[in-house]
Amino acid sequence: MKKLILSIIAMATIAITSFGQAPEGFKYQAVLRDAGNTILNNQAVGMQMTIQQGSIGGTTVYTETFAPTTNAYGLVNLEIGSGTVVSGDFTTIDWSAGPYFIETAVDVTGGTSYAVMGTSQLMSVPYALHANTAENVTNDLVDDADADPANELQDISLTGSDLTLSSGSTIDLSVIDTDTDTQLDETAVDAFVSNNGYITSPDDADADPNNEIQTISRTGTTVTLSNGGGTFEDSVGVYTAGTGIDITNNVISASGTCGLSIGDTYQGGIIFYLDASGCHGLISAPSDQSTEIVWWNGSYTDTYASGSGLFDGDGNCYRIRRSQGDCVSCNAAELCLFLTLGGYSDWYLPSKYELNLMYQNIGQGNALGLGNVGGFAGNYWSSTEYHNASAWFQYFSSGGQDYDGKDNLTYYVRAVRAF
Repeated sequence: MKKLILSIIAMATIAITSFGQAPEGFKYQAVLRDAGNTILNNQAVGMQMTIQQGSIGGTTVYTETFAPTTNAYGLVNLEIGSGTVVSGDFTTIDWSAGPYFIETAVDVTGGTSYAVMGTSQLMSVPYALHANTAENVTNDLVDDADADPANELQDISLTGSDLTLSSGSTIDLSVIDTDTDTQLDETAVDAFVSNNGYITSPDDADADPNNEIQTISRTGTTVTLSNGGGTFEDSVGVYTAGTGIDITNNVISASGTCGLSIGDTYQGGIIFYLDASGCHGLISAPSDQSTEIVWWNGSYTDTYASGSGLFDGDGNCYRIRRSQGDCVSCNAAELCLFLTLGGYSDWYLPSKYELNLMYQNIGQGNALGLGNVGGFAGNYWSSTEYHNASAWFQYFSSGGQDYDGKDNLTYYVRAVRAF
């Protein structure tokens, strides 16, 4: 017999005729060559296949024979499990009890004088066969004894204390909880309150629960608690309104009157103007500061003391002082600036407008019917400059205003202040 070289090139798929049936077998391929490694092509051969369990040379569980013919490439194709059975039953092999090995024996003459060519372990194919077996087992487990898989799906329900499984049994839960009343009655509530240290009676020592309800009130600075709760004085945040101030409902405002009037003697002089509040205005000195003094200090310069309106005299005087320097009594403006009278030192020479207010309200103008309460006489300088050589003054005898030379004429001076 020629010595052969057997090349096993593949084991293929499982052949299963239908779902749920045992497998018919698995594919087996081999290439046959002679001792010179020449392919035995198109040659009838005899082959015997043996499945052994446990190890090479182990227990033989199945043997079968084939009489195939190689193709042009020396390839034979067998389906293990479909040959001529020598021993065993392929369909009863328990593939889960492996490992399993397959032994190949060949007679190149096509007879039955087989020579063992080799043994190899079966790997994936038996496990695939086992999976198919397991699938059949699983399918068997789906159907139970009554062949009705739907009656394993059941509903659970509770009626009263009965817990029921549909298509099943019922158990009584009353032995677990016999009290189905979830509401507490008055006795149960009283017991709970008493057992946990809560007050069980709203009545105090005098048995009158109503006198604990009290109201608090305030009148002026007196705070009172009703039902005999007592009183106390709270003076914090209490203010007394001063002159010209009004406090109503905690709102502080000017009252609109301070009890002052034009012609009143006030803060070192005579009031000759009041603003709308009645609390602020202008005061004239009670008498003249000079009856003859020049407006300037000897030089013709623009002092820019041009303010002619209400409260402008103060600014005019400081411009004059800045322009002509300090001179306590050498000109009209500074005579007023350095004056301290009635405890006040904020006096100044009035502007032409302020000068006219004195004439009208407390002088010979007599606009308010007060007469000449200021005691004015002659012509009076204002602090309003006309130009670098002259300034405004007023005739108190007639009320007219004019301008005249700063250096060569001397007129009266009456200081004023604001309050």
